[in-house]
Amino acid sequence: MAIDISLGHRPEPAHTVAVLAFDGMAPFELGVVVEVFGLHRPELGELPWYELKVCSERPGQELRVVGGFSMKTEHGLDALAEADTVIVTGVPHAGGEVSAALVTALRTAHARGARLVSICSGAFALAAAGVLTGRRATTHWRYSELLAERHPDIEVDADVLYVDSGDVLTSAGSAAGIDLCLYLVRSDYGALVANTVARRFVVPPHREGGQAQFIEAAVRPVREGDDGVARSMAWAMERLGESLTVPALAREAHMSERSYLRHFTRRNGTSPIRWVIAQRVAASLPLLESGDTPIDEVAAAVGFDSAATYRHHFTRAMHTTPTAYRRAFTRAA
Repeated sequence: MAIDISLGHRPEPAHTVAVLAFDGMAPFELGVVVEVFGLHRPELGELPWYELKVCSERPGQELRVVGGFSMKTEHGLDALAEADTVIVTGVPHAGGEVSAALVTALRTAHARGARLVSICSGAFALAAAGVLTGRRATTHWRYSELLAERHPDIEVDADVLYVDSGDVLTSAGSAAGIDLCLYLVRSDYGALVANTVARRFVVPPHREGGQAQFIEAAVRPVREGDDGVARSMAWAMERLGESLTVPALAREAHMSERSYLRHFTRRNGTSPIRWVIAQRVAASLPLLESGDTPIDEVAAAVGFDSAATYRHHFTRAMHTTPTAYRRAFTRAA
């Protein structure tokens, strides 16, 4: 069975995204990119959305896809080289040779000022194109040592979900592509739009913790206490502006504090307090973007006890200050 991908017409697109498809690919990562950037979004009203182009080195020819089916693309590497954002979801063989045609297209796009993005093993394609030289980058934890070995000029960080190096961004394993795609939406349109897309995706707009939590067991079994932890997290999200302590969270989960800490950390890869701080910082973004509310009032609205504490945690999470973030977002808007 062959599937022809047709993504429809986007009048006057604000931004063109090109994603690479290749023979022998797994469909998940491509599906993530199509879901985020190619899906029609009536919930956003008249906001101009992305124009997505699925590209391959052999447009019009069948590409085998893991799972026993095949697909075709309308666009070739010329469209990829001309896009505003280029996403490489993987390579046929991690550490293997990357085609000269793809390397040329990536270098052309980068020289034009395009934003280059990789998911999982796609980092090897960006590395082959030389755009990661001297930069910090990540890939799936299974491939991190190989990437560092093959490209010692790259600072490989295996303990993060994604890395933003400005015009080049890399993400870890397959599901981390969701995190990075939502981050791109937030960078382009702001937190309110990214949160709307995340809700339709039925995922959190931001995940705390890195991929180190998944290295020993990529899929953890559901264990006793997980439901209580999930219930306490939902309860906390409705009360970010209030005082949230470990004892209060543990009571909501109907667990002892010691047991709660153990279950929470195992489930989320971070502590309850660090998670609460991350959610408060995320909740503050729409407030910074949507008006000129004083920073101390923003801090209080999302539960920080002082503006100084808020600035400290915001800067640590976002690598900029609240004021600078607001200024940058206002300029972008």
